[in-house]
Amino acid sequence: MKRIIIIGATSGIGHEVAKGYLKLGWRVGVAGRRQTALEEFQAIAPDKVEIQSLDVTQADATDKLQLLIEKLGGMDLFFLSSGIGFQNIDLKAEIEINTAKTNVEGFIRMVTAAFQYFKEQRGGHLAVISSIAGTKGLGAAPAYSATKRFQNTYIDALAQLSRMEKLGISFTDIRPGFVETALLKDGNYPLLMKADRVASHIINALNRKKRVAVIDYRYAVLVFFWKMIPLWLWERLPIKSK
Repeated sequence: MKRIIIIGATSGIGHEVAKGYLKLGWRVGVAGRRQTALEEFQAIAPDKVEIQSLDVTQADATDKLQLLIEKLGGMDLFFLSSGIGFQNIDLKAEIEINTAKTNVEGFIRMVTAAFQYFKEQRGGHLAVISSIAGTKGLGAAPAYSATKRFQNTYIDALAQLSRMEKLGISFTDIRPGFVETALLKDGNYPLLMKADRVASHIINALNRKKRVAVIDYRYAVLVFFWKMIPLWLWERLPIKSK
């Protein structure tokens, strides 16, 4: 029986992905900050689910990840779904810094811990949710788009490092567009997708071990054209949600 650990599984995409893997018969380890939500999820299938409360911004998160791995009896697939993002046109420093604390500091903490585990195992599958926002710098959400670009580049670097050291680790960078979750409660967004449908696409991409997966095809087309926009024109586009 294969084993997946999902960080950020108490709500949203991570929660839906966890339910999907339960249906596939996997043993599932779920982690997040809300103990009550974790216990509610474990009640769905107590014999297949292990839980661990943790906060990716705290130094003890790696120890708690290791504890969850031990509870689950190992880890074949690591999936990082935790992250925050806000529109911040007023450029409030606290919002920008807190976004970086979760999406950069917390990201590094959890991804490097998973990488080291798979390095010792000489193989595994490391997957993260980033965003199409990493494609270009979004004026309405500077820290969010910048931290997502960071995540894209970091996974690229780890994938190269794994090949350099012949570790046999697979990597998947999941890049969704706008998804109907609590994360997007501060505006009206175009092409909004349901979390359960997005989770289905993600599970398919993970099972195929796709290196990069843009969710869904509409956003794949959008990103294709985004990349073609020259910088001088991009800076003049008032891209934001109201």
